[in-house]
Amino acid sequence: MTEQKGHGRIPELSAIPWEGPRSITDYARFGRALCRDLGEEFALGSEELYAVLIRSFKGHPVLALLGAPDVRLRARRVVKRLQRAAELQRGAGVELVKFHAQFRKEFVDVLPQAKPEKRQKTFNWDDV
Repeated sequence: MTEQKGHGRIPELSAIPWEGPRSITDYARFGRALCRDLGEEFALGSEELYAVLIRSFKGHPVLALLGAPDVRLRARRVVKRLQRAAELQRGAGVELVKFHAQFRKEFVDVLPQAKPEKRQKTFNWDDV
């Protein structure tokens, strides 16, 4: 796998041009979705990893000398970092929502007005 740095690594975000309020909304929405997906993946991965570590090292001869509780403790310490990464991704998603809200708050007076929707005020029974 080649490592890219910076712009272009996440195509959903890098393809959004900074051309107006809609692009900022899209950027925040896609970024939040990515953070949410990463957070869920890290959370699920931490649960799976804990089970694998416990199962894999349960009968290990060297760790058997240390005792089973020590294996569970070590596994919890390792998995805690992945759970923390999941929490931080959820926090990043929240910050993207706040980013969008702050943008709207700071620039609401210069944003173009949304076009009014053309809706009927009353239900027309003749159209049924």
